[in-house]
Amino acid sequence: MLYAGIDAGSNTIKTVILGDDGIVSYHVIKTGMGGDEQAYLCLDEACAKARVGREDIACIYGTGYGREYLTFPQGRRSEIICHGAGVHWILPDVRTIIDIGGQDSKAIRLNDWGEVENFNMNDKCAAGTGRFLETMANALQVPLEELGRCALRAPEAVRVSSTCTVFAESEVVSHIARGKKKDEILLGVCQSIVDRIAAMVKGIGVKPPVAMTGGVAKNPAVVKLMGERLGLPVLLPPEPQITGALGAALIARHDSLAREKSLPAH
Repeated sequence: MLYAGIDAGSNTIKTVILGDDGIVSYHVIKTGMGGDEQAYLCLDEACAKARVGREDIACIYGTGYGREYLTFPQGRRSEIICHGAGVHWILPDVRTIIDIGGQDSKAIRLNDWGEVENFNMNDKCAAGTGRFLETMANALQVPLEELGRCALRAPEAVRVSSTCTVFAESEVVSHIARGKKKDEILLGVCQSIVDRIAAMVKGIGVKPPVAMTGGVAKNPAVVKLMGERLGLPVLLPPEPQITGALGAALIARHDSLAREKSLPAH
């Protein structure tokens, strides 16, 4: 039997197809206009990779920022629960998850069974999210995927003290005008987001091991600085962007089997 999870994020949509023995395929695309059309496209691409059709998927669950706008999943679960389930399946020893997405950031603490014990979330302000890094990359005319590697080349950071994205962008422009080196400004940008998120993580009580997920987990400077800030190594899943979709697929499978056996749903 095959099950699918779709994580409809603000920047990307992720689909994971899960079989009895693990992940069969996954796909990630830009959210674009969002909604069913893009979600179906992502699902179809994942199905093509698995060489199956939509009709072969027994159950689909949705999660993420845009899950309420999807009409075809049989169930929906919060990204907090889904990221917890996905990370626990890949890295069962992890007890604290830092998820930094395009529109929000989350700190999640798990118990020994992968259940959410505590969490904290920033979804009201772009600071501390991938949007913050994207804005700063645009201001500095650096490709977003290169930002972290450029930052790691800097011998020291130029401090970016503003906690508001709009003011921080103005601060970055001022640093450029004063002749500060681009790599050093980028390191300061990464340090700024780490300081903000580390405070949020400490608010839930950090329990090691720690893992990072989301698109920002692909930024090596943020990962390195977060480890230094917390005084702990930060683990990464093989593909940090798909843990929410994986968790949704895992819960879809669990609930489907529970219904067959008349057991309580997850």
